[in-house]
Amino acid sequence: MSSSCKKLRQEMIDCILASDCIEKHNKSFTECLQPENSDLVGYECRQLQRAFFECKREMLDMRYRFRGNKAS
Repeated sequence: MSSSCKKLRQEMIDCILASDCIEKHNKSFTECLQPENSDLVGYECRQLQRAFFECKREMLDMRYRFRGNKAS
């Protein structure tokens, strides 16, 4: 299950790297992850970030450890 979130992680990284936050405003990747820059990153990237968070949380939740992640 350790690699089940890998695809979501890569999609989130690619989305943020292509966002206006990095392209036009020259902020760092870490700065773009902050909530105050959510308008610069975009809705799709925030959705991917949330999906990645949920995937990682499901890895720690014992109920999902037996059933597997939904996002796999």
